[in-house]
Amino acid sequence: MDAIDTTLAGLELGPPTSHRRLTIYPLTGGPAREPNYLLLDAALDAGLCEVTEVSEAGSVPELTFLNRAGKSVLLLDGEELVGARQDRVLNITILVGAGQKLVIPVSCVEQGRWAWRSRNFSSARRTMFAQARRDKMEQVSNSLHDFGGRCADQGAIWGAVHKRATAFDVNSPTSAMADIYEDVAVSLDEMRRGFTSAAGQVGAVFALGDDIAGLELFDAPSTFETLFPELVDSYAMDALEQERAGDAAGEPGPEAVRGFIDQVRSAGIETYPALGEGTDVRLRGPRLVGGALQVDDRVVHLSAFRMPGTASDKG
Repeated sequence: MDAIDTTLAGLELGPPTSHRRLTIYPLTGGPAREPNYLLLDAALDAGLCEVTEVSEAGSVPELTFLNRAGKSVLLLDGEELVGARQDRVLNITILVGAGQKLVIPVSCVEQGRWAWRSRNFSSARRTMFAQARRDKMEQVSNSLHDFGGRCADQGAIWGAVHKRATAFDVNSPTSAMADIYEDVAVSLDEMRRGFTSAAGQVGAVFALGDDIAGLELFDAPSTFETLFPELVDSYAMDALEQERAGDAAGEPGPEAVRGFIDQVRSAGIETYPALGEGTDVRLRGPRLVGGALQVDDRVVHLSAFRMPGTASDKG
């Protein structure tokens, strides 16, 4: 059994919590573990790392990350960095080793700005909305498979941000994803307060209405607890769009959720040397796309999404 299969097999599916059109099933269990890394926000707050443009001229799909800490720093796929020449999101999850300097792959989420706002990037303390993360995941997996790169389709990313701004009737001067989040901040806060992480929770399956949207998994309960609010916002953004569109509410049953977990466990796997530490694992199946960072036998982070245009498991 591979590490993803083994890890998911050892978890328990808890009772769901639903709020408006978002339902979250907790995943608990597994070895009790404390993370041996810092999270991006904590490292930035402590001045232990910095994120900058790669040069004075800059490069849209790349940034430089310098880790000055005495331990590794975990960067999460989809996390947003704001400032410098334009706002970006991370294309993959990366574990940057102590003292390491890396060029990291990113995508722009602010089409209308290419001008200095600050010398260093800061964390937006949010993660890109889940549908765009899903599509970006597929694009990056294709890039790895075809070219050995970790590139997303920048035009498609801008298109997704523009579509979401239109859905929420947001007029952003620089076509920035940040302005969309700011516009719906009150609704996101209200939805976020509807969910709490459980003791020992390391992951969750997220559903929009009665359609399963994705799965998020980490290697330690404290990592999940810290990042859970960002993940709730990521899926809540999609739930709010469905709400505005008048889509039906509902929730999938536990058998449908277990079926999706089984699909993740049985998905085809391709592995690549990771940027930084570990192995970059890409998952493909007839109904899903996913990516994971694995260090030895430990799944540090896994995201798996149901793709559109295919049959959905419903409870």
